[in-house]
Amino acid sequence: MRRIYGSRRSLCRSRRPCDEVGCSGYPRRRLLILQHQKATVEREMELRHKNEMLRVEAEARARARAERENADITREQIRLKAAEHRQTILESIRTAGTLFGEGFRAFVTDWDKVTATVAGLTLLAVGVYSAKNATSVAGRYFEARLGKPSLVRETSRITVLEALRHPVQVSRRLLSKPQDALEGVVLSPSLEARVRDIAIATRNTKKNRSLYRNILMYGPPGTGKTLFAKKLALHSGMDYAIMTGGDVAPMGRDGVTAMHKVFDWANTSRRGLLLFVDEADAFLRKRATEKISEDLRATLNAFLHRTGQHSSKFMLVLASNQPEQFDWAINDRIDEMVSFDLPRQEERERLVRMYFDKYVLKPATEGKQRLKLAQFDYGKKCSEIARLTEGMSGREISQLAVAWQAMAYASEDGVLTEAMMDARVQDAIQQHKQKMQWLRAEGVQPPLPSVPSK
Repeated sequence: MRRIYGSRRSLCRSRRPCDEVGCSGYPRRRLLILQHQKATVEREMELRHKNEMLRVEAEARARARAERENADITREQIRLKAAEHRQTILESIRTAGTLFGEGFRAFVTDWDKVTATVAGLTLLAVGVYSAKNATSVAGRYFEARLGKPSLVRETSRITVLEALRHPVQVSRRLLSKPQDALEGVVLSPSLEARVRDIAIATRNTKKNRSLYRNILMYGPPGTGKTLFAKKLALHSGMDYAIMTGGDVAPMGRDGVTAMHKVFDWANTSRRGLLLFVDEADAFLRKRATEKISEDLRATLNAFLHRTGQHSSKFMLVLASNQPEQFDWAINDRIDEMVSFDLPRQEERERLVRMYFDKYVLKPATEGKQRLKLAQFDYGKKCSEIARLTEGMSGREISQLAVAWQAMAYASEDGVLTEAMMDARVQDAIQQHKQKMQWLRAEGVQPPLPSVPSK
């Protein structure tokens, strides 16, 4: 028994390697079968693609052959269609010409129709021309009354649009009484008497509806020329309009039209208009010696044309720092020249007191603002500051007072002390000296206060 069992066991061991080889050979045969099937499918697809290409090529050749064979027939069809279309157009033209000729012949032989047609065309032309010109005239009319010209920077004249926007302010202005021409204007006694005479004469001129005189005010910047022009208009019951000479040159070709609009607008004022031209020497220069552009020359000629005669509608007031640059024709149109010099010590003290009261003392006493004033002799301090600010203009003194107010607001407790005022005065003096150095560097002699006449 042991021998039989041992022999079977050895037989099984001897068969195991063969079984393993057989097991590994089965997937290899399966892989070969799949590869053969894939190759067969690819071959079938390739043959099908070739057959499809051959079919498409055969169809294209057949279509090309048919088109070549039918080319003569196609050309004949196109020729017949063109001939038919041409014949149709000729017949339409012939028919239209016949109808038009018969209609024109009937129209010409009927004089009633001819007369009515001519009258209708004439009325149509007159209507179109009248509407065009009426629209232009109406546009200028409403533009002169509803708005203000582009060259006018500031005006007291009330327009319809302004009345609709600010009815309360307009009502106050209409109900306000004429102001003193020199209220808030500090001048020397001789100049004050002269400009007061001008104000009285201007007011009486308006009352009598006479011709206004043209005035030139010249002098250093900040001496009160613009302020007096506004006060003069309000004192006389007139409206004022301010334009700047520097705005004219950039307008180029439009300068002539804009200048005419200014004077057209001025002539429509019912109360009379004081036209104040600030920095007038910027465009009213000599035409013979100065190198000015053709556009600016044309604008200057337009200005001279509109100011050649006195007007009862507007008064021309020119302001300039360099009147010697004016064209001679401008000088011929000026009736009176007024020199505004730098304030002397007496005028400077009045200016310092006035602006100190306006910007410092009143805000401090009213208590509505964060501003307090330390205890010191205000009158003595104003006199001292007037002595130190020799050569300064009224505008520079006004700026100095505003600087005092700003220093008080910038302090921790809001109190303006005497030391703070002195420090700001020294800064203003240094700034004024620097400005004068710049003028000397340009070859310009700095202006000096006028000497009182004995």
